[in-house]
Order: sequence, then structure tokens, then C-alpha cells
Amino acid sequence: MQFHHHGYVSGDPRIANAAGTGIDRPEELPDEVDVLIVGTGPAGMMTAAQLSQFPSVTTRIIEKRTGRLAIGQADGIQARSVETFQAFGFADRITDEAYRITEMAFWKPDPNDSTKIVRAARTPDDATGISEFPHLIVNQARVLDYFAEVMANAPTRMKPDFGYEFCTLQVGEGEYPVTVTLKRTGGDSAGQLRTVRAKYVVGSDGARSAVRDTIGCTPIGDRAFHAWGVMDVLAVTDFPDIRTKCAIQSGSGGSILHIPREGGHLFRMYVDLGEVAEDDNGNVRKTSIEDIIAQANEIMHPYTLDVRDVAWHSVYEVGHRVTDRFDDVPADEVGTRMPHVFITGDACHTHSAKAGQGMNVSMQDGFNLGWKLGHVLEGRSPESLLATYTAERQVIAQNLIDFDREWSTMMAKRPEDFDNPSELEEFYVKTAEFPAGFMTQYEQSMIIGGAAHQDLAIGFTLGKRFKSVPVVRVCDANPVHLGHHHRADGRWRIYVFADSAAAGSHPSSPALDELADWLKESPESPVVRYTPIGTDGDSRFDIKVVYQQAHTSVDLGGVPSIFLPRGGPFGLVDYEKVYATDPVVDIFDERGIDRDGAIVVVRPDQYVAQVLPLGATEELADFFAANMLPENTSNAKELV
Repeated sequence: MQFHHHGYVSGDPRIANAAGTGIDRPEELPDEVDVLIVGTGPAGMMTAAQLSQFPSVTTRIIEKRTGRLAIGQADGIQARSVETFQAFGFADRITDEAYRITEMAFWKPDPNDSTKIVRAARTPDDATGISEFPHLIVNQARVLDYFAEVMANAPTRMKPDFGYEFCTLQVGEGEYPVTVTLKRTGGDSAGQLRTVRAKYVVGSDGARSAVRDTIGCTPIGDRAFHAWGVMDVLAVTDFPDIRTKCAIQSGSGGSILHIPREGGHLFRMYVDLGEVAEDDNGNVRKTSIEDIIAQANEIMHPYTLDVRDVAWHSVYEVGHRVTDRFDDVPADEVGTRMPHVFITGDACHTHSAKAGQGMNVSMQDGFNLGWKLGHVLEGRSPESLLATYTAERQVIAQNLIDFDREWSTMMAKRPEDFDNPSELEEFYVKTAEFPAGFMTQYEQSMIIGGAAHQDLAIGFTLGKRFKSVPVVRVCDANPVHLGHHHRADGRWRIYVFADSAAAGSHPSSPALDELADWLKESPESPVVRYTPIGTDGDSRFDIKVVYQQAHTSVDLGGVPSIFLPRGGPFGLVDYEKVYATDPVVDIFDERGIDRDGAIVVVRPDQYVAQVLPLGATEELADFFAANMLPENTSNAKELV
């Protein structure tokens, strides 16, 4: 973590200097805003947390509740989400308080007595080392608390506006084209209507989204006619795996997905309530907590469950739906006008809870959309960037539905219906990369380049997230994960992997030097062209270099100055952009990086956008020309 570059900091370094809208942020919801976010669920709070890093953008997030969420329905935190939390600065703290899943146990009917269950298998949660980040269980409310802290500490000093319910909206013309009608839900003003005008609106208001309905989006899908009871409980039991994640299939045909919770005592059970008649009309949702507990005891026989306290419970029917579009532009108008209203999270996609995907995919919706809104509103990018949100995320939502349909169907099967008795656990291991959040791959677009040079860095797949590898920071010999320094600050990352010629005690490589000079001096360089006057030289691009040699062979005195930028009022040098290979894990070997060097461009939301040779300056310039706009720029060489 870096601080002191604007002067000595004696307090909490996580609290940024208030800037832009944070200096005079009004307590009351203003009449005009740049972005109005509806709903403080995971998708909404992620979007707000990202936008809180853009000081000139006025963002407000409203919630019909009158205060913070006390207990949430979601609890599974996949590794990709923890990786994202790292970008927002709270991965370590939430990991410390969460339950960590390292193994899953599979219980099945005893072959000698089908009325009883026995442990049939154990599988590691991440058998292939998909990520260095863990798979966690923690209450959704705590995730929202951490995002709220990020917002409050950000330059914009953002916080939720509680007690406002969305009623309707209309999209018109002008600087603030979206007129939103709200209703107060608490206090002396409860019931009063209020109008707010916005440039953009984000509907993160859940599966029954009023924003979605207002813009005419249609959820498309089906019901599985299968019900599950879910409960968070404190109990006394003789079941030996009560603190291990379990899939339990009984001889009676019922199933349980058992998930220990944070704190060492609480756990969640998804209890199979069986098939639901087509004419049930929701009556199954009236199933009592006593009936859910009784069904759990029947499935777990010969073990017993003595529930002492119920923190939360519910009944739901499995459904799989994806909205036909994720913004207010109908299909026949795509390309003729730009969106001004977006939907995220459960407003876009609904499915079962058993794969632990809802909160995780929803947050990635928000991460994807947040930086794009920030870039457009600050004048960094053309408005056409916003059209990529639906184009990218709708495909991912459909992939999620397809996966969840298969997983939830398998969880509901009777043991005798499996062709292979180990089919469930084999599916769990085989598909681990998908629920972990690492199968997302965006297609070529204005922010994902072509794959002509993919062979230069085969381990950094275009369109997929930048998978970190350990390196050594040259300035202090500290071993660090390269990707862990990617902060959710709205900047593009340009990783320059030096060629083998940059060896010896004084790094020297004609190819690297030419690229560095071009980045610093050329009018076509993205650094020169898109860095605004009066800002630090790395305010738009975080450029790092990784040498192939050991850190002891790299002399900072010979490193090109573009990799040692100056910033802040004192023009201090940032030494934390120069790296060397780790002595145990060589990043060049680990990610298949060509020894002649490569450039890897990474989007603000951590997805690989372009892979190029060191000399491909024209292609690098063309890539950014497609998605960025000059902002009152001057020669960046004066800033580095």
C-alpha cells in the first residue's frame, strides 16, 4: 500500500483525500446526479464502490430499507470475488473473518443399509490450483459493509441514501435525460414522492426489479418445479462433518447441500423438499421451519440434528431466467442510440443458490459496468463503450444459467438415477474453474483486441482475467504477486515483459528502450495522448516492467524513466513498478511469455485486453484510439 506521496499521513492511510464531489457532497439526495444506482445489494454496492474512485462523477445509491442489511441470503464467496476484493483493498480482512472451504465431502446411502448415509468421498475444493485466493463463506451483509467502507473512504466520500423506493422512470433528452420518481419509506416524510434527474440509472434492485420492468426488459427461462428449504441454524448434532461442506444424498431420495458458516458454529443447509406440482401456486413456500428441520433429520439418518436457534430460513423454487437485454436499448435500436439505463445482478439473471454464483456473478456485473460509466462521464472514453456492458455480460449470464441448471439437476437426483456412482463428485471437480469465476472470457471488441499475438503470452488469455504470478519487486527485494497491485482505481494496466537482452547490472535492451522512449515521448503514445494536463504521469495508465533476470541483476539506475514515474506535489518517484522474476516460479515460464518480450494490456476490471510484441507501438496506439478520448492533454514526458 502506497501513501505519503502527497505529504506525511499520520492517520488511516485507507482514507483518501476528498476530491471532486467528495469535497462538498450534500447529505440530502440532490435533484441532479450523474449516476443513480437503485439497490444496495452486491451488484449495486460494487458499482458504487468502483464509481466512488472517480472524483468528478456525482454518484448516489438509494435503498428502500431505512438502514444497512442485517442478514443476507447469499454467503458463498468464490475465488474470483476474493481476487476482486483485493483490488478494493479488503481481501485479507474478509478472509480472516470468513469460513474457508478447502474440501467437500460426499455422503450417500449405505450400500448395506440404504436407510442410512455414509461418507463416500472427499474432494479438495481447488485440486488444480486454479487460484491463490480461497473459496470463502461469509454473510452477504458483511460484504456490503466492506464495500460501504470503501465508498466512505474514497475521494467521493460516498454513502448509501437509505429510505428511498424506486417508483418509475422516463428517458428523455438533455444533459440529464432520465427522470426518476422515488418514494420515501421512513421517518416523517414516509410516502412523499421525489423526482431526481440522472444521466444514467443502474437498476440493482433484485429479481423483482422495478427498474427492469419499467424499461421493458423480459426475463426468459423456466421453472424446474423443484423446491428447497434453506436455513441458517445453530444446532447440536452427531453428524461428523458438520464443519465441512457436504453434498448429502439419502436413500429416501432427499438431498442436502450443507455449508458451514463463519464464526465456527453457524451452518446453512439447503434441504430438498421434492417435486412441486405445476398447480401448486406457491403453496410450497409456506413450508414451516419445523417441516424443513424434520426433512433434514430424515435425510441425515442415522445422524440427528437438534436445532437450537434459527438465524434465517426460506423456501424457494428453482428457476432459471436471463433477461433479454441488460439496458434500455431494444434489439432493433442497438447501434443507433446509446443506453442510459442498465440492470445488474438478480435483475438480469436468476437461478438456484446451490452453486454459490448469484452474489459473485452479480458483483462482476457491477465491476464491468462501473469503470465504463466512470470513463464515459469523465470524458476518458466515448459513450459507445457503454454498449459493451450488455454485449459482454449477457453471454456470461447465459453460461451461468446453463451451468446451474446442470448442477441443480444433479443435486436433485436420486442416487440410483446416476449412471456412475461417483458422477456428482467428478462433476464438482471437473467444473471447479467455472464456479470459481475464472471461465469468463470476453469476445473481441473495442476493449478486447485480436488474438494475432496471443502466442507471445499464452498464459494471459485474451478476454480472460489476468492470472497473477509471484515476482520480486526490485527496489526492496520483496516477493509479491504481480496482479495483487491492480487496484480498482479505473486505470488501464500495461505490463511490459522485457526481452532477454535486458541483462547485466545495468539493464540495456534496444527493444525495451525504444518502447519506453515511445511511451514517454511520442504524440501517438497512449500515455502522452490521454494523460490530462496537471495530473500525475500514471493517472490513466499503470505501466510496469518485469525483467527476466534476478532482482540482483537489475540496476534501477538503468531502468527507463517511464517505469519510474513521478507523482504528487513533490514529484516523488514511484519505485514499485519495476519487477524481476521470482527464483521459484519464473513468470515467463509459468505464463508462457516469449523470451523476446511482450506487452500485456489489462482492463480496469482485470481482464486481459491485448497481447503485443515489444515493437508493436502502432498496434498499441490503435487499440487505445478505439476506446479512449484525449482529455486536455499535454506531453506526458513532462510528468514522468
